[in-house]
Amino acid sequence: MSAKIIDGKAVSAEVRERVAAEVTEFIAGGGHQPVLATVLVGDDPASHVYVANKHKACEAAGIGSVHHELPAETSQADLVALVKALGDDDGIDGILVQLPPPDHIDADAVIAAINPAKDVDGLTATNAGLLAGGRPGLVPCTPAGVIELLDHAGTEIEGAEAVIVGRSNLVGRPLISLLLGRNATVTAAHSRTRDLEGVCRRADILVAAVGVPGLLGAEHVKPGATVIDVGINRTDDGLKGDVDFEAAVEVAGAITPVPGGVGPMTIAMLMANTLIAAKARAR
Repeated sequence: MSAKIIDGKAVSAEVRERVAAEVTEFIAGGGHQPVLATVLVGDDPASHVYVANKHKACEAAGIGSVHHELPAETSQADLVALVKALGDDDGIDGILVQLPPPDHIDADAVIAAINPAKDVDGLTATNAGLLAGGRPGLVPCTPAGVIELLDHAGTEIEGAEAVIVGRSNLVGRPLISLLLGRNATVTAAHSRTRDLEGVCRRADILVAAVGVPGLLGAEHVKPGATVIDVGINRTDDGLKGDVDFEAAVEVAGAITPVPGGVGPMTIAMLMANTLIAAKARAR
């Protein structure tokens, strides 16, 4: 029997509608319009599309937005200065620097310059530390979206055995903390994991976030498990996830497709984070 397909586009639309309603309520109650500032260095076409989509989402949610577009030759010092200035600007609630920057710029130095209260990507050491410590803060958008998808699918997180394949700072590590916070038993698997197939087959919740197309097949999936595929890989056959969808869908209980699964959730959670940041600053 084929698995239930978790529709990320539909869940994303629900989150955006919820955020738009909460923005309206916040403003009606005397709050200010939340404002997101984006910063893009260089002329990478894909990055331009990503940023444009974020601004469209802001408009639909009733969130204001400003954009700073810098030439590719911008120095690291100038970029850091702009990020710090946005952090000091009372008219800005969220700051998003589109990554990766050009090779001559140290992304870690730029992230370190972001005001943690406006870090709507949840990437600063302050917010990473708060998350690891189980304390409130701004959470990275993609892992937050994974939790939304699990809840929407009706997957029981508490007490479940969760295996995350991938340990990046963007997805794997923050997702470990989020799942632990929901009382799951969490295993982080990676390129040096012994018997990856056996480890994955224990999972009630299996998350693939490694960037290797088709790495996990039906043999990695416990029958009835919920499979979340974070991978988005461009191949000659189009976009592919880290999971062999056609094989895994016959074993899993629920599964996200690629595209149309986790991807749409990232911008939706960015809108949610911008509102959270605005409310926190208003308090």
